[in-house]
Order: sequence, then C-alpha cells, then structure tokens
Amino acid sequence: MALKNYFRKTVMFLLILFVPSVCFAHFGTILTKRTMLDQRHRKTTVVFAFLHPFEQTGMNLAKPDVVKAVNMTHGRVINLLPKIRPIKILNHRAWKTIFRPNFPGVYCLYMVPKPYWEPAEDKFIKHITKTYIGAFGEEDGWGKPLGLEVEVVPITRPFGLYAGNVFQGKVLKNGKPVVGTNVEVEYFNKGSKVKAYTEYMVTQVIHTDDNGIFTYAPPRPGWWGFSALTTADYKIKHKGQEKPVEVGGVIWVKFLPWNKK
Repeated sequence: MALKNYFRKTVMFLLILFVPSVCFAHFGTILTKRTMLDQRHRKTTVVFAFLHPFEQTGMNLAKPDVVKAVNMTHGRVINLLPKIRPIKILNHRAWKTIFRPNFPGVYCLYMVPKPYWEPAEDKFIKHITKTYIGAFGEEDGWGKPLGLEVEVVPITRPFGLYAGNVFQGKVLKNGKPVVGTNVEVEYFNKGSKVKAYTEYMVTQVIHTDDNGIFTYAPPRPGWWGFSALTTADYKIKHKGQEKPVEVGGVIWVKFLPWNKK
C-alpha cells in the first residue's frame, strides 16, 4: 500500500511539473502611437492585433468584421475597415492604418473581430476591443457607452493618464452592468523587458462589483489592457457541434511617465 501511494504521489508531482498550470490570457488589441492629437501631431498610427501582451506571443487576426472610429463628442462615425492593411506583429497577421481626424473630439476606435476558435479551451473567442484618442483639445463624451455586445465604459478619462493613476471602468453586456465577472489585466511588455516573478503575475485579475465596476492602478508606464470576460447567450458550430463563445469587452489605455523626457 505504501509503495502504491509513493508511485501515485510521484505521478501527480510529474503531472504538476510538466503540465502548464496557468493559461495565458488572450487579448484583442488596439495600440496607437499617440493618444492625444493637436496642431503639431495631427495623425497617428493604429495597430489591430490578437496576442498575449505580457508574454509577447501573437496569434493570427483575421480581417475584422467592423473597424470604426466614433467621435464621442459630436457623434460622427468613420468607417476604418477599408483603410486597414495587413502587417506582421510578433510573426503573426495583424492590421494597421493611419488615423487622421479632421474634426475635434474624443474618438473611440473599436473593432469587432471574427470569432477565433481556441482548441485548447474548446470554445470560440470574440474580443470586442477599443481605445480612445483625444483630438484638438476636446474631452467631452468619453464616458458614453457605444451599445456594443460587451464593452468597458471608462469611468476615468481614458487618455492623459500618468502611471500610478487609478483607472476605473464599468462592464456592460447588452447595455446592462455585469456583476462579478473577471476582468483580466495585462501590460504590453514590448521587448519582453519586464520579467514576472511567477506565472500568476503575468495576468492580474479583478472582479467587477455590484455595479459592474472595476478599479486598477497600473504600476508602470505604457499600454495596459483590460479584458472583461463574459459568455455569449448563443453558440457557434465547430465541426458540427455547438460550442460556447467567450465574448470579451476589451479596452486599452496608455499611461505616461510622471516626467516628460
């Protein structure tokens, strides 16, 4: 009996040792060269991708179904889909465009991707992703929802932030607050310069409160992604079988150093 217990414990230890215990988070991603435009800087590069931000590993992003820029201040909508071009990010397909607004306002850039089949999780993943740009001195309207299937509506102004500032967002699904859902948070670790103490430190996790609100204070300058995860009310067939769909509402926010260099 003692010998059987010994072998059982040995097998369990080997399984723990060689089977990954943490599944790194997927993030729909929108990154811009600038989050604030003025008379000197009237345009910015925008990249659309699907990746693991901290680990800096990519996945192929099929051409999204929707890519738009909404002027939250004045209500104008720009269709960016015809303007995006394929590129490579982390050796995988991504998309790029130049955004050049000709009217003041706060712009929300968002994409609705095609659902991505993830065999490791036996489900589809669809991350509706957005980021914000303040243009030519305007800053009204950034707190309005867009009416997306799932979205993070910022409570903190989502641009003009310093590292260490608290960021708050409200998660909505079909216009209603999502209570107690996971919000995964990751740093875009460009160049893999930051090393995590353990796998647990790669992705931070927050639960939304009774009003669907989460709070986080990024400790480092750069791009931070917040991905609120929900399960769709519908399924999608894969090889003849209906599979669940993870619908994430993702927002990317850039935090700047305290001192401009």
